[in-house]
Amino acid sequence: MAKQYVCDMTSGNELSLLLKFSVPMLIGNIFQQFYNMVDSIIVGNYVGKNALAAVGMTSSLNFLYFSLCNGFATGAGVLMAQYFGMKNEKRVKDCIGNSVYLLFGMGLLVSVISFLLADPVLHMLHTPEAIFADARAYLQIVCAGLISVVFYNGIAALLRALGDSKTPLIFLVVASILNVIGDLLFVLVFHMGVAGVAWATILAQALSAVGCMVYAVAKNPYFRLTKENFRPDRIIIERCLKLGIPFGAQGTLIAISCVALQGVINRFGEDVIAAFAATSRIEQLVQQPFNSLSMALATFTGQNLGAGNVERVKKGYRSSVKLIIAFSVVMLVAMYVWGNDFVRLFVADETVIAIGGRAVQILSWFFLPLGFIYIARSVLNGAGDSVFAFISGLVEVIGRIGFSVVLAAIPVIGYWAVWYTTGLTWLITAAVCVARYAQGKWKKITLGE
Repeated sequence: MAKQYVCDMTSGNELSLLLKFSVPMLIGNIFQQFYNMVDSIIVGNYVGKNALAAVGMTSSLNFLYFSLCNGFATGAGVLMAQYFGMKNEKRVKDCIGNSVYLLFGMGLLVSVISFLLADPVLHMLHTPEAIFADARAYLQIVCAGLISVVFYNGIAALLRALGDSKTPLIFLVVASILNVIGDLLFVLVFHMGVAGVAWATILAQALSAVGCMVYAVAKNPYFRLTKENFRPDRIIIERCLKLGIPFGAQGTLIAISCVALQGVINRFGEDVIAAFAATSRIEQLVQQPFNSLSMALATFTGQNLGAGNVERVKKGYRSSVKLIIAFSVVMLVAMYVWGNDFVRLFVADETVIAIGGRAVQILSWFFLPLGFIYIARSVLNGAGDSVFAFISGLVEVIGRIGFSVVLAAIPVIGYWAVWYTTGLTWLITAAVCVARYAQGKWKKITLGE
């Protein structure tokens, strides 16, 4: 059924399938980071370094709010992938129908709450007065449009569970182009500052979400649902919640740790905040190959466990290890050769460039453990190991808060503690994730009927 819009990953060469699935997502993720980078480049160069700091410091908060919702999309995707591996078409459709309730409910709830709490949260983070107004404007606009972001990512997660990584790519590229046009129009023509960047982002995401849904319904028969598929199904909802709550908690805990780290960063002043904003954009771009491979491996794991083929999952994991090692070495060299040039894309201030250039060199030594986090988690998440999802998030909270408090208190380290904290947190989290994978409990988890 609809073979051209799904990908059965239960047979064929593992590495070839993972690459075929992950490359469209990598292109899409790079486009997504591209328009995030354009936001920062336009703000940093045409509005100012304080505006860049304002936009950058809200990224951890936006990640927190999105994580609260995204866990349910992840949970539904895992369940769908296993139903698909079982060749159970009806349950796949029922899963899509019931996911709508979860996505809409959580998206609306978090959007309203995050909008109302913008002021107190920014005060709690010791946001400098010089950037407070811009940070509040950007945060409130993005929070108001959060539901469109949630729906796009939810639809994309469901499509990926069926092995379709190309449809989300099409609309992500369109959204990226619209976002760039919106940035240029609202900032350079209408002089709306950071508010213009926020409006460009949420409008582009909304159009992407609508387009992706319409296209999926028109082209993929799995998305042509009947009233019966929308009937609340207790088993599916319970299983989505059982998976979604820990997955959401994982992302939320990671986001909370990032917010806590942002509070430490803010105490070092605008230059360090701006440098961290720039290096975060670079870091996010570097993470995209890991992220794309991770999503491919999660779908691969879900489908193959649904088909009862554990050995095939292990082969996929080993193939992924080779890829992350090669990429990490390339990025280590790149950051030492062009680190300052990468930072210069986002800001013209030489003090900020000097800090950021050294910071990405520090981070580059920890890219390999970061890659291991992604691929180990992808197998565990694809298997539905929801208990560990929470544990993994808790490890990141302990790491980011613990390392930041200790390292920032050592005078000789100073603000470099910000980036050492990130790297060391990746290192301990990778160790815990790989140990969980090696333990092998994920092989015995069964979700489907």
